[in-house]
Amino acid sequence: MLDYDVNANIREVMRLMPPAVKLVAVSKYHPSEYLQAAYDEGQRIFGESQVQELQRKVGEMPGDIQWHFIGHLQTNKVKYIAPYISMIEAVDSLKLMAEIQKQAAKHSRVIDILLELHIAEEATKYGLTLDACRKLLEDGQWREMKNVRICGLMTMASFTDDESQIRREFTTASDFFDEVKAKYFPDADHFRERSWGMSDDYPIAIECRSTMVRIGTKIFGPRVY
Repeated sequence: MLDYDVNANIREVMRLMPPAVKLVAVSKYHPSEYLQAAYDEGQRIFGESQVQELQRKVGEMPGDIQWHFIGHLQTNKVKYIAPYISMIEAVDSLKLMAEIQKQAAKHSRVIDILLELHIAEEATKYGLTLDACRKLLEDGQWREMKNVRICGLMTMASFTDDESQIRREFTTASDFFDEVKAKYFPDADHFRERSWGMSDDYPIAIECRSTMVRIGTKIFGPRVY
């Protein structure tokens, strides 16, 4: 018996989700029973941020799930998730990208990634500044990484009740996506993801052209540590 009505919650979130927007169910710190309930409603993309917890859940859950790593990823942990991860959403350095390339090649896989932008005003957020992201792309080393596929950008808005600030930050990310797409990926259909928006701000994110939202609390309730 679940302590939280995951089935009803995810049905409601799915009902309000535009068809073009992917839902990443942020399942970190929640038991596999909660994930199974969401799976039973048709959810197939789950987001985790702890390597050991992710490894355990991969063994417990159905094999057709797409696992997204959504937290800050240390380079020495990439090898553990490289065999099965579908997407790494928060790549914020060339060093991390190079390690993903190395480990993906060992398993003859191509791993999809998103470049993480630091647009929010909070200093605690990870991510590349817009100029740092421009420099990384301009330097071009990523073009030699055949086992890594850059599929778009991700960011987090400031933790604030000021909706105008949140909208401004998401709009900045959306405009930057257009710049990067036009300059570096004009003919790459895979470069299409704009991952921003979480439980508290995803309606604004969708207004700002998000294609992928990460929702946890609204589906699974408070985290179970």
